[in-house]
Amino acid sequence: MWNTGANDGQTYTDNNIKTAKFYELERSNNTGKICTSGQYCNDTLGRTTTWTGKVGLMYPSDYGYATSGGSTTDRATCLKKELFRWNSSNVSDCKNNDWLFNGDYQFTISPSANTYGADFVINVAPSGSIANDGTGSTLLVQPVVYLASNMKISGGEGTSESPYQLES
Repeated sequence: MWNTGANDGQTYTDNNIKTAKFYELERSNNTGKICTSGQYCNDTLGRTTTWTGKVGLMYPSDYGYATSGGSTTDRATCLKKELFRWNSSNVSDCKNNDWLFNGDYQFTISPSANTYGADFVINVAPSGSIANDGTGSTLLVQPVVYLASNMKISGGEGTSESPYQLES
């Protein structure tokens, strides 16, 4: 089961959400649909806060928690910094030592509630910050899966020629 709770329309991606707050919002009952007027508010999709499937996209909190920090900014400091501000040079260790950061736009599974469009989701920008964009954009999609805690890599090198082999 994937959590698809959204920001609450008051806590926006561009100013004040830290990793732990993203984690909380992802598991909230916020559907993300607060669009009030205009042509981009006219969808008829139902909104839910969970989705069941085997493959999904990363959460914004996955991106935040994936950092190890570095020599000038440790992990604890990174986790106290708003993800929108990870593009700042004074916390570049946060994104540069994050195994999910690849320097390209990446969609996440989390909707972004706003009043000007119903089709927005949170993404990781090439700068390393968290932003939001419409789903009609051509951003990178990196599928992710969650494994049971008893899974172990039994072989392979993690490449397309030699993929990991898993066993429980």
